[in-house]
Amino acid sequence: MIQDLLDVVAKALVNNPAAVEVNKVERDSSVVLELKVAPEDMGKVIGKQGRIARAIRTVIRAAAAKDSRRVMVEIVEHS
Repeated sequence: MIQDLLDVVAKALVNNPAAVEVNKVERDSSVVLELKVAPEDMGKVIGKQGRIARAIRTVIRAAAAKDSRRVMVEIVEHS
């Protein structure tokens, strides 16, 4: 559910939604969601001074609060 939310939010922000990937990595008591976007869309996902990235992380963290799990969002560039 949280993974799907991140996918929808990211696809709404970028010019190339087909390049958006969200991978879930389980670590100890937390979950890391890796958001991969096309290189030309990195600025749109990060935003000025990281404001959009911070907002995305806040929304995902709030959605994950129901499950009592710590969820972190990492934004990575497609290689």
